[in-house]
Amino acid sequence: MIELKDLDKYVDSRFQRTFILKGIDLTIQEGEFLTIMGPSGAGKSTLLNIIGMLDEPSDGEYYFFGEQVHKLKERKKSELHKHYIGFIFQAYHLIDELTVYENIETPLLYKGVKASKRKSMVAEMLDRFQMVAKKDLFPEQLSGGQQQLVGVARAIIGQPKLLLADEPTGNLHSEQGEQIMDIFKKLNEEENMTIIQVTHSEKNAQYGQRIVKLVDGQVEEDVQTEGMSVPSVE
Repeated sequence: MIELKDLDKYVDSRFQRTFILKGIDLTIQEGEFLTIMGPSGAGKSTLLNIIGMLDEPSDGEYYFFGEQVHKLKERKKSELHKHYIGFIFQAYHLIDELTVYENIETPLLYKGVKASKRKSMVAEMLDRFQMVAKKDLFPEQLSGGQQQLVGVARAIIGQPKLLLADEPTGNLHSEQGEQIMDIFKKLNEEENMTIIQVTHSEKNAQYGQRIVKLVDGQVEEDVQTEGMSVPSVE
């Protein structure tokens, strides 16, 4: 599904080149749940943004479902991002002027989904995340955990093939964080959604099947995990 070959990201100043990512080789299969870990400044978020087509590599090759992303024009990359990728940010990135309902609906508007179908899809998400009573509230009226649930609902409503999560539980208390991670696990197992998360949490890392450790912009380790089971809901 995803293949990165000898991928670099650097910044050139007048006298030197500073590498953010260097020589990244990474293959991710469809249906994998992968965690990217590493110290601050290791290049984790930059790598996630490149995979999510929000940033571009300086050198190297990026293949997404066989498409040569590194050669695509901006418009085509935008189309791929819109139709295949959901993104969840640590800082929520909800639109303050829109209600919960409108925030969740936004990706469907971009995709041109008809009004009647949008209505049923948003209703299903509100029900799934137990947010029906809060659908007319604005982000500032919600707790951090509720805002992140809205962010997750918005990211997955378009049924993306790939879900990218950058420190998705970083601002939440442990119970809320577990709720988010359980949702990810179920999306991965029940809907075969490919998930790549960046986290500092060793516990959250165990929800996936594989951990890639970045140090100084390079892959230092790539290991399988035991995986964490999620209790089934009767």
